[in-house]
Order: sequence, then C-alpha cells, then structure tokens
Amino acid sequence: MTMQLTVLGNPGHRRVTLFAAAARSAGLPEPAVLPWLDVLGGRYRLPEGGLLRIESPGEEPEVDRLLRGPALGPDYAPTRVEGTAAWYAGVMAALRGLAARPRVRLLGDPEEIAVMFDKRRAHALLAGAGVPVPRALGGEVIGWEHLRERLAEAGLRRVFVKPAHGSSASGVMALEFGPRGQLLATTSVELADGRLHNSLRVRRYRDEREVATIVDGLAPDGLHVEQWIPKASQSGRSADLRVVVVAGRATHVVVRTSGQPMTNLHLGGARGSVEQAREAAGPAWPALLETAERAAACFPGSPMVGVDVLPTAGWRRALVGEVNAFGDLLPNLSGLPGGPAEGLDTYGAQIAALTNPSPSSLPVTDHQITEPAG
Repeated sequence: MTMQLTVLGNPGHRRVTLFAAAARSAGLPEPAVLPWLDVLGGRYRLPEGGLLRIESPGEEPEVDRLLRGPALGPDYAPTRVEGTAAWYAGVMAALRGLAARPRVRLLGDPEEIAVMFDKRRAHALLAGAGVPVPRALGGEVIGWEHLRERLAEAGLRRVFVKPAHGSSASGVMALEFGPRGQLLATTSVELADGRLHNSLRVRRYRDEREVATIVDGLAPDGLHVEQWIPKASQSGRSADLRVVVVAGRATHVVVRTSGQPMTNLHLGGARGSVEQAREAAGPAWPALLETAERAAACFPGSPMVGVDVLPTAGWRRALVGEVNAFGDLLPNLSGLPGGPAEGLDTYGAQIAALTNPSPSSLPVTDHQITEPAG
C-alpha cells in the first residue's frame, strides 16, 4: 500500500517544497498540503488515512498576524518582537485540536512540541534527564529591576536572556556586567518609538534605560535566563553546532561561527567546517554527537529535532542550548559520512527513516479517540 503524506504547513514555502521533493525522490506520491491558515481559522478537513507531518507555521505574514495581531493591537507589525505568548497559545491550541480528531496519525507529538517551544520547560526536562545544560536562573522574571536583583543574588554576571517562546534568536539578549558595573547588552532588537523590532543587524546597548525598555517589553511573554557559556572557537570566531537528530541518530551537523554571541546564520553567522571541528574535538567528537542524541531522546514522540550543541573551549565537552521542533531547514546539507543519512539531505533522511521498517524508524503518534455513541 502506498504511503500518503499530508503536510501541515504554509503552501509554497521552502519547508513544504523541500519535503515534497524528498518524498518524490523516494517514489512516494506528492504530499498534500494542509495550510496553517485554514487550521487556525477552523476551516479544514483532514484527508482520509495517511500520515500528517507537522511543519513550522513561521515565515508566513498572514499566519503571524492571526496569531499575534490581537495581542499587539493597532501597533502590530510583522517585525515586532513581542506577542510570543499569544503566538504560542494559538499554535498549541491548533495542534491539540488536530490531535483530538478521531484517527489522526501525526508525525510528531504536539505535547512535545509544546515543551520545545517553551525554553523553561525544555531546560527543566533536559536537566532532569541528566543532559548537560547551562545553569538557568529559573522562576519568573517580571522585569528589568527584578532581573538585576535575581542575577546579583545568583552571582551571574554574563547571561543570555531569551523569550521563552521565541525562535531564530528573536529578542535574544547576551547580557554582561563589567567589574565596575558597566553594562553591555548585545541583541538583534531594534528600539523604535518605544517598540521592539527584529533587525538583521546586531546592536550593542550600554544605556541601562534602553536595556530596561527591552527587558520590560519582553517579560510579559515570559523569559528564560541562562548562564553564558564560553564556547569553542574556529578560525578565531565563536562556534557551536546545530545537530539534526532523526529517529534517534545524529544525521546532519552544521558548524555555526560568528564574531557575535549569537551564531544564527541570518544574523551574520557563517557555516564553519565540520571536518575542522571533528579534528579539533578528536576523540571527544562522538561524545558531542551523543549529547545531541541524549537530548533528542527526551522527546521520543518527535521524528526529528534540531539540537543546538554548545562545545566548550577546546571542543572536549558540550552542553545543550536548545532543542528545536523545526530545526531541519538546512538546504543542500548532506548527511554525515558513514552515518544513516549519508548522501541525503535532512528531509530525505526523514523520508528514509519513515519508509524503513526497522525499530529506529520515525515515531508516529496515533490518536485513536473513540467518539461517544449516538
């Protein structure tokens, strides 16, 4: 019987088209597309049978407006950083509604996605499982003054302040205090008329009033604060790893390097050399990949996760920064040599695992809900 796939995604977007290309290359029928706009609006019918892949709702202006517009009101703009709590609530309500439908077979567990999109919950889950993670401040942060007090109590002078439900480094701030109280905040947030906007240019703020405005603006949506770990370097630039784990195995690795604290490629980061990283790590390299696999194992119902691995200086050990539910958008990246996805991109690796009947094939979340009689 031919496998029929449906993708919950944004029609025409790269994630959807790249996954469809991988399916066609494997001889599968063209996946159907269930638009996020239709699901969020309650105007949809699920295809009979088959599997439903959950794809990111990001990078679609109308979807973003539907999710964050009511929270931001007349000042809504797609570049605004705030409103992530409303975005999170809307996405999770939609996924839970899908999961409640009778006989829905999902490639991915909505409840695990809910944890991954809450950095506080994800950090606690990883720490509880013994996965190495940076020290976190923990608890609620209600604003700048509260943050300063709590950092002083904890003895933390260099931290990352992250929106709990953010992605793509939106709103992330690398915050450090000098020995005489000097303040430096590095972030992609642009302050304009008291509003917080995303920018592709990383900025440095030294004025405490500006830093306070940013933190106070982000705090109502929830903040995750963790220790800033000095990372390994490559070619004189700070480096970390995005490791894609498919069906429990580390299949793809990108080395991300930057002269800034944030290594995201869209913020000026650049792809480094996996071979150089492997050589620098030496016998510790397998352990770095195993760290990513241990993090992925905390989400057994998720067919794929993208793990941000933070190698410490010298590449001898690593911590996990984040686990991303949709961390596989890495075009033209082939699988690790000698691994299960050699010669395949990230989507091809998932299709291969899905069509492979071995025990390591992708998990399917079956929602066989019995409807009441009558």
